[in-house]
Amino acid sequence: MKRLQVSGVSPAFHRDIELIAGLFYPGVKVTEDREEMDASVHFTVEETEWVNVSVTLAVPSREQAWHGSHRREHVSAVLDERTRRKRVKPVVNHALLQVLEEATGVRQPWGILTGVRPTKLMHNLLLEGKSVLEARNVLERDYRLAPHKLDLLEEIMNRQITVLPDLYQLDREVSLYVGIPFCPTKCAYCTFPAYAIRGRNGSVEEFLEGLHKEIEATGKWLKKRGLPVTTIYFGGGTPTSITAAQLEALFERMKACIPGFDQVRELTVEAGRPDTLEQEKLDLLKRWKVDRISINPQSFKEETLKLIGRHHTVKETVEKFALARKMGLNNINMDLIIGLPGEGLETFRQSLRVMESLHPESLTVHTLSFKRGSHMTRNPEKYPVADGEEIASMVAEAREWTGEQGYVPYYLYRQKNILGNQENVGYALPGEESLYNIIIMEERQTIIGLGCGAVSKIISPGSGRIRRWPNPKEPQAYIDTYREQIGQKLAALDQAYGYPVESKG
Repeated sequence: MKRLQVSGVSPAFHRDIELIAGLFYPGVKVTEDREEMDASVHFTVEETEWVNVSVTLAVPSREQAWHGSHRREHVSAVLDERTRRKRVKPVVNHALLQVLEEATGVRQPWGILTGVRPTKLMHNLLLEGKSVLEARNVLERDYRLAPHKLDLLEEIMNRQITVLPDLYQLDREVSLYVGIPFCPTKCAYCTFPAYAIRGRNGSVEEFLEGLHKEIEATGKWLKKRGLPVTTIYFGGGTPTSITAAQLEALFERMKACIPGFDQVRELTVEAGRPDTLEQEKLDLLKRWKVDRISINPQSFKEETLKLIGRHHTVKETVEKFALARKMGLNNINMDLIIGLPGEGLETFRQSLRVMESLHPESLTVHTLSFKRGSHMTRNPEKYPVADGEEIASMVAEAREWTGEQGYVPYYLYRQKNILGNQENVGYALPGEESLYNIIIMEERQTIIGLGCGAVSKIISPGSGRIRRWPNPKEPQAYIDTYREQIGQKLAALDQAYGYPVESKG
């Protein structure tokens, strides 16, 4: 199906209808033109004290039609237009999902949810005063989540509260994200700010000069406002792409400028590319008491690594992991990606067998997403992937295997165009969870982004309102604008925290 003709609802709902239909028919587009459609869907919406939605899906080529309906309490018929659409939208999506599942025979495990943070939705229901059972009932009844996904959400939510008992009270602290936008090469699936370290996208030295200035200005603001720092996370790109001397200079600047640097609850450095690690850098991470690092294989199949543009070998991953262990780094995360081109269930099982021999403290299991703008998305014919059923089998295998190995799930997020409409899950040995990963996914605290491509999420204390403030993604753009960006961002922070907004200079 390429074109779905929609009638009976406002065009304001078309994008959401397109997203739901796209779970079954990737790339489908909504149209109002009956002459150019492959199928049609007609909605009837009634609004009283309830929202009642009936839907009929017709596919002329199959000479069939399917019918569905859903209703949800409306509370009041007198609402502003934005609030009204917000109440009606999930009912429309629910009814549409019913008929599409019936027509295709495909069950969507995440129901009508197409957003990134389903765990946050469960947290919000609890904050409204609902019990866990009541929250589960809402998610099953109104959002059509499958029972095994509800079990996963509940387990993760309980783990997060155990790890961070003050999760709901963290909005008077902040965390810091430091973006280093360089990598040895760019992976085929990647859309993160990641530029070849020897490329022509701006001087590394000039970028680092700007980052030092941003750290200094942010530290002064934090000290003046008396805000503690919960966690610091170096990401990118690959932070360990820069030299050991450059990385140490950043640590020294953080220690000099960030109040309470030695008391933050967690300091993480992604060393995701094994080809960026050597003894000198690992020694540096140990000396600076980095709590957690990542060494990410993504796959333990040589052919896959070459295909996706990772210029390191399986042997190198294993050797660098062993070296990190030898040097006393005792909280190491590793990533695996389900559904990489040419990989199926048996290949994934082989990767798990290698992972079992290494036994890192945490393991993040991603499901491949065809991200807009990635090389893989632009050239899909070069990257054949497994079907939805096999992807689901690999996701289930990961959940079973991690449980057998003593890992517990502690954070989760989803992405658009993720294979099989599945999810990404972080698993950890109890006590080794990443605090930063929980904080950023549940959006309970301001995260100030420093460096290239870093996005600040400014959360007003007490209100939960979120304002995104992105730094430029491209190094030269960051170099050219960081002076004015720093002042503007600090002014936005002052506004969110209720302080007098000072000069933007």
